[in-house]
Amino acid sequence: MKNRVIAIDGPSGAGKSTIAKGIGKRMGFLHVDSGSLYRIMTLAAIKAGIDCNDEAAVAAGCDKVDVRFVVKDGAVAALVEGKEPGDAIRTAEINAHVSPVSKVPEVRERINIWLRGMRELGDIVVEGRDIGSVVFPDTPARFFLNASAEARAIRRHLEEVAKGIATQTVEEVKASLLNRDKIDSSRKTAPLKIPEGAIVIDSTNLSIEEVLDIVEKNARAAFGI
Repeated sequence: MKNRVIAIDGPSGAGKSTIAKGIGKRMGFLHVDSGSLYRIMTLAAIKAGIDCNDEAAVAAGCDKVDVRFVVKDGAVAALVEGKEPGDAIRTAEINAHVSPVSKVPEVRERINIWLRGMRELGDIVVEGRDIGSVVFPDTPARFFLNASAEARAIRRHLEEVAKGIATQTVEEVKASLLNRDKIDSSRKTAPLKIPEGAIVIDSTNLSIEEVLDIVEKNARAAFGI
């Protein structure tokens, strides 16, 4: 029997990380942040002097990124050249360039291979934008988490302030999120969409615990546990 997968998709700032981490702790699943892998690819491209809007150059460079995965503190951690990248992949510069990198088919295919391989590490809860629709369409536990643009912008800004990496106002964060939504939803390869059969949760007016309760109840029902 293959290890189980909980897929949590949704736009930036919808609370995917918080809910995925929480469900991982509640159910004993390893947390996987697929978005961090695209950020790692973006950081690698920038460091290599690659124009992130040059699709051919990004595609050629993605095979040179040295990443391996280990289980750490209830999650799957990505080590780049032996080290965790930390908040270097959470800056405004990465936010501004991750969308064009993410839409490159070769980048997506390589990351999808990485993600599917993580199933060998144990039961996993994976957050992203095409997890239930493309990466793990076979899992019965698929969720799409959303929230208003205003709520998402406030959450993201508070995260950046807490990490000491805030360089934008809430309105600027909101504009960035909406632009990311537009790019992610309109790209040709694996666009952001609600997976068929997924449970949709609008977290705008829900507490974290309320969302966790909904996800856990439905995930347990899906797996019969």
